[in-house]
Amino acid sequence: IFQVAAAAGHTVVLVDQSEEILKKSTKGIEESLKRVIKKKFADKPEAGTEFIEKTLKNLTTSTDAVAVVHSTDLVIEAIVENQETKNELFKTLDKFAPEHTIFASNTSSLQITQLANSTTRQDRFGGLHFFNPVPMMKLVEVIKTPMTSQKTFESLVDFSKAVGKSPVSCKDTPGFIVNRLLVPYMLEAVRLFERGDASKEDIDVAMKLGAGYPMGPFELLDYVGLDTTKYIIDGWHALEPNNPLFAPSPLLNKLVEEKKLGKKTGEGFYKYK
Repeated sequence: IFQVAAAAGHTVVLVDQSEEILKKSTKGIEESLKRVIKKKFADKPEAGTEFIEKTLKNLTTSTDAVAVVHSTDLVIEAIVENQETKNELFKTLDKFAPEHTIFASNTSSLQITQLANSTTRQDRFGGLHFFNPVPMMKLVEVIKTPMTSQKTFESLVDFSKAVGKSPVSCKDTPGFIVNRLLVPYMLEAVRLFERGDASKEDIDVAMKLGAGYPMGPFELLDYVGLDTTKYIIDGWHALEPNNPLFAPSPLLNKLVEEKKLGKKTGEGFYKYK
């Protein structure tokens, strides 16, 4: 998000907990920009170098969110997917941010309304859900709560377009559009496998070749992280315990308990070297 905003000409400050993390992030962005120019400026290497320099000029880093927020127009939160932690951050920043500053969360599963309620700027609060990897994925879900003003909503849509994305709008409903359809689909694939109706390999092949999906549901689960998926489904199940689409999966719970979380740990539904 930091990268695409800077590449579009915005002045951006990336805030994180330590200088070490920030150094790692900046290095990652430089590598990502090099990949971008290989495609975008394949026949114009000089223009590519200039693009990287201009983008990096728009980037600064800090470990002090309070000091930085004094001069911002838009705050995009993309921290750990935990309601209390996010609320604490927004509550603090709300005290120091200018009145006009818009707050947005990149959450994929939590209610934007509950996050907005931790501040005094409910009308200047919305959701901006980017998709991984952000430089490649064109979609942004713009979430409007019942309190989000039309002016704020339009500003978030305009920002999304300005950073080269295609915005879609959605009410503040569990999972918004993509995850509301995607997570139950992945869980239904796990249930199909749990019942012994088909192997995970065959289910993946079927969805890739039959539905044209780039990844099968088990490959996608391993890519997303089984812990992340479990966290989302547990949260939705607590909200709507009688909804069969949000029912927890014993197999998913078992794998998470065994710390088999997918690609990031080397094993999930599949093993990775």
